[in-house]
This record gives sequence, structure tokens and C-alpha cells, in this order.
Amino acid sequence: MIVTEQLFELEDQAEKLVETLLTSNTFKTYKKNRRNMYASPEVIKKQADFLSAKEDFEKIEAYGNHAPDFRKKQRAVRQAKRALDMTEEVAEFRFSETAVQSVLDAISLNIAKNISEEIKVDVGNPFFEKGNHGCGGNCHAS
Repeated sequence: MIVTEQLFELEDQAEKLVETLLTSNTFKTYKKNRRNMYASPEVIKKQADFLSAKEDFEKIEAYGNHAPDFRKKQRAVRQAKRALDMTEEVAEFRFSETAVQSVLDAISLNIAKNISEEIKVDVGNPFFEKGNHGCGGNCHAS
């Protein structure tokens, strides 16, 4: 790579973009919700319950339906996971996490689009409606 003045300008712009992202309300909300989630006694207890149920299930998982209480332990893992995911702090964190990901996806799509419409961008949200996500059906032609 040849180091030019343009490279330094790009680096400065990237640093400004990162600083803008880190000071945005979206990212501040994400950080606050993350802190709240990890500080919540309810979340900590439900996370411990989930990990315990998961460990119990993993001990017998390889034996499948032949293991005693296979379905019971499998269901216990799912119930513990759902209980954890349904706590208010975890749900708020997940929403703010998705909001941050959407901002990052939009930035990636915008950069790629400004370079070339042909650039494929793999974004985290399958419902993202903008951009050229796939090959248009022509990439598998012989």
C-alpha cells in the first residue's frame, strides 16, 4: 500500500465517523441498556438458571431420546432461555443492539453504494430493504 495524503484523509474521516457513532444517542442508549442488563439481579439469576439448565442438558444431549429426561431437560433449557430473554432489561438491550446494528448496516451500504452499485454488502438485518444483497440470480450461471 502506498501511503498518500488521501490515505491520511480517509483515516481522519473514519476516526470522525467512529467518534460520531460513539457519541450518538443510539449508542448511548445501547451502552446504558447493556450496563442495566448486566447489573440487574433478576437477569443475573435467570442467566445462572439458564446456564445450569443448559449444562444439565448438554451432559445427556449426545444420547438423544434414549437419555432419561431428555425432553424434560430440553424443555427446561428453552423455558430458562425464554425467561431470560423476556426480562425487561434483556429485551431493551436487544432492541438497542438492533438499532446500533441498523446504523452500522446503513453506513456499510452507503459506503458500498458510493463506490459501486455492484458491491454486495452482507448486512445483519435480513429485512433491510436497501442495497444489492445478492447476485441477482446470475452468479451461479455457467
